[in-house]
Amino acid sequence: MTTANASANLTRDETAARAAAFTVSAEHVALDVTRARDGGTAGFGVVAVLEIEATAPETWVDFIGESVDSVSVNGAARDVEWDGARIRVTGLEDGRNLIRISATGAYSRSGEGLHRFVDPADGETYLYTQYEPADARRVTPCFEQPDMKARWSFEVSAPTGWIVLNNAPVVGVAERENAQTVRFAETLPIPSYITAVAAGPYHRETGEWTRGDQRVQLGVLCRASLSEHLDAENILEVTRQGLDFYDDAFAYPYPWGKYDQIFVPEYNLGAMENPGLVTFTEDYVFRGAATRAQHEGRANTILHEMAHMWFGDLATMRWWDDLWLKESFADYMGSHASAAATQYTDAWVSFANRRKAWAYQADQLPTTHPVVADIPDLEAAKLNFDGITYAKGASVLKQLVAFVGEEAFFEASRRYFASHAFGSTTLEDLLAPLADASGRDVRAWAASWLSTSGMSTVAIDRDGDDVAITQTDPRPHRIAVGVYRITDGRLHRTSRIDLDIADERTSLAGPAAEAVRRADLVLVNEGDLTYAKARLDARSIEAASEVLSTLRDDLARGLVWSSLWNAVRDGELAVARYLDIVRRHAGGEAHVGLLSQTLDNAAFAVGHYVPDVSSGNEKRAWLEATWHGMHAADAGSDAQLAWARAVAGAAAHDDHLADDIRGLLEGHGVPEGLPLDPDLRWSLLAALAAAGRATDEDADAELARDDTMSGRTAWVRVRASTPDAGVRERAWRAAWEDETLTNDHLSATISGVRAGGRRDLIERFDTDYFARLRDVWATRSIEIARRLVRDLFPQRDDLALADAWLEENADAPGSLRRLVIEQRDHLRRDLDVRAANA
Repeated sequence: MTTANASANLTRDETAARAAAFTVSAEHVALDVTRARDGGTAGFGVVAVLEIEATAPETWVDFIGESVDSVSVNGAARDVEWDGARIRVTGLEDGRNLIRISATGAYSRSGEGLHRFVDPADGETYLYTQYEPADARRVTPCFEQPDMKARWSFEVSAPTGWIVLNNAPVVGVAERENAQTVRFAETLPIPSYITAVAAGPYHRETGEWTRGDQRVQLGVLCRASLSEHLDAENILEVTRQGLDFYDDAFAYPYPWGKYDQIFVPEYNLGAMENPGLVTFTEDYVFRGAATRAQHEGRANTILHEMAHMWFGDLATMRWWDDLWLKESFADYMGSHASAAATQYTDAWVSFANRRKAWAYQADQLPTTHPVVADIPDLEAAKLNFDGITYAKGASVLKQLVAFVGEEAFFEASRRYFASHAFGSTTLEDLLAPLADASGRDVRAWAASWLSTSGMSTVAIDRDGDDVAITQTDPRPHRIAVGVYRITDGRLHRTSRIDLDIADERTSLAGPAAEAVRRADLVLVNEGDLTYAKARLDARSIEAASEVLSTLRDDLARGLVWSSLWNAVRDGELAVARYLDIVRRHAGGEAHVGLLSQTLDNAAFAVGHYVPDVSSGNEKRAWLEATWHGMHAADAGSDAQLAWARAVAGAAAHDDHLADDIRGLLEGHGVPEGLPLDPDLRWSLLAALAAAGRATDEDADAELARDDTMSGRTAWVRVRASTPDAGVRERAWRAAWEDETLTNDHLSATISGVRAGGRRDLIERFDTDYFARLRDVWATRSIEIARRLVRDLFPQRDDLALADAWLEENADAPGSLRRLVIEQRDHLRRDLDVRAANA
């Protein structure tokens, strides 16, 4: 590992020592992006002035860029001592100091730091920043740790006519020939990772939120070429509903002045909670047809990021160990506020079926960790933005709300914000007001749920004399048991049993036991009250197989789907049986979110869990099932669109319907009401390419129809998907070696390499993959390296190469080893489940 990369990986201990010796009160940043439209210009100018209080004579300031040009302390020049990540600063006096650093930063194409994008639709240039957890230092010299908050003031020099944005409102604009310098108000104290800048000819829609004497200006922005697709009114409606809800819930007025939300290209995340300037992926600007589930997902993300204005931005975790203090809460609040304040009153259905599936998967990996994790350094922090921190954390918070009561939960939140506004916090800072407001032993709860890893599996045992709820890895749960009978060909709930369980076996007695014994289906986590895998017994699976789609309650039906899927993943339910249930009942699934997740799970099962001997037959059966589902769905319905997308996924693995799919692209046989928008067209063409039934000329012709950012990314994927050994080799080498690929184009290239599951075309690269790991981790940014390590892991029929690499590379960086261990475990599960189904 190079010196610069080694010093870039800041540790918890050294940053704690810096925070103990130094306090930053203010930072002024001047950025010069006036030449951003010049593609030959790789860098931009930055001058940072840091106002600090010092108790030691020297420290370091973090910066990753092209050059550091000058350093001064209290007006006196200092030698430039910079290793590529840290600037040594000496000669500090006790008390107040001004550090001035002039440097040159590098524009990013990986979505880290200051990302520069040129829109192929009109040639316009757009800039935006993305920092979490530690990429503000790619733009400005700073103290890159969450507990060193400062009041920030920015001025940005940019081309005339551009919209320039920051966390704070504009306070002045100085015009000069072909350029402008925009000055922004000083922020309230915030850490470096949530400062933000965006600049370019963005399209802007405006609105306002008012309540009492509060008045907040709202903005919704995207690239000009996307403006026709921006449904700003819906976004503003959800925004106002969220601000109403949080204003009541937290009793702390929104503190950040304005509320801009900007949708940006080539984004690595779903969104980022920069106060006053929230950034979102452009995937939330729907270019074509979008299901209700997609709109619900966007609303959830808007409300998730808005919750961060309090959880994370107002009160910020001291170090990344307590990342859950913002992400778990925001993930919980996104669903809670959606259900309570918007039209998406069924938001907990999607949470139970999709978000918790992410948590269950992450919690079964050998690298699982407690919600309150041990994060020794920044690389570990980057990888802990995972299903544990987000979805498991949100799941156990849902239990906490049930445990302490909703009013006590929100009262504790109010006290937390009042006590720690603009400060840094730890777990105890929240537990104390929770204990006071509820009178419950929340520290024991935290020990059981926040400080341990893994999960329980709960099930019903009703075949013997004793009817009981069983659980593995026992924990205290408050659960409900749903009792269902089949009447007139439909499943109906006949009773619900609420109880607490803590032991491996909890017996039921009397009428409850008798009701469970006679039930056709027993749902042991009715209402999704706890975080545990819930097993269906054999009689319940039989009932689900016969009449699942007749169950009217969306949440209950979603929990059945989830239980079936978890049993498949664990090798306890035959994959053929599961696929048969999907083919029987997915067509009758009325909740499009459940339908989409079920179709995704079935496709994954076909690709990963079906034994080789029956793989071809199952792939064809699945393709035909999706084709039938698309034609059987109501014209223009969300279900029709979900099935059509499933067709595109299935057709990449079987060319049986290739002629029919080409007919769709040519306008023949398109089901009535199906919107054949650009994204669906590209998906279908990618399927044909992966199956060897499309040419480069087809890809070029489609690009001529859709020469946009999304179109060019899809074109890269289609061209790399051709099932030719030479094409796949060129794509493989480009992924690893072509550093001009943007983050999106890298992912598209990787998708092409793996298209259609054609192992025969790429298995010769298996040893090359492992040979490249150490070098790519040392030389590429963690975002790019992570994609390569995770997404190109060889899907072999054995674990030998992975095991050999792990044994021979015990000294590899922990974060790299974690990724390899996780991918090895995913492969191990695939092999185990296939063996169990053989």
